Amino acid sequence: MAETFNPSTPIYLQLCERIKNRIIRGEIGIGERLPSVRDLAIDSGVNPNTVQRTYRELEEMGIVEKRRGQGTYVTENTTILDRVRDELKEAHIKAFVHEMREMGYSVSEMLDGLNQYLENIRRERDE
Repeated sequence: MAETFNPSTPIYLQLCERIKNRIIRGEIGIGERLPSVRDLAIDSGVNPNTVQRTYRELEEMGIVEKRRGQGTYVTENTTILDRVRDELKEAHIKAFVHEMREMGYSVSEMLDGLNQYLENIRRERDE
């Protein structure tokens, strides 16, 4: 089934983000083989060259590694994966803070709102 992509961002970068997120969430495990270029292209509804570029980009970041004749695998280097996880966290926090500032919220209002939200989540889990 073809995926939906944002027309303002290159598809290969969107695929990179989606794969990184799946790795960080544990949906794709450390050392696990990624789908073949052809399979991911068909599943995503994109050109195989786009997937090839995606995998090349992820390889340059150190997130995946190619094994000759075997495919592309998630790195087993947890230091790299921890760094990627921290980078994603920082990017999401930055986007949140930017949007809240655009709406006129102060830092203390953001912190109060976030603390209240997290407290509600804790209460729901305890019930």
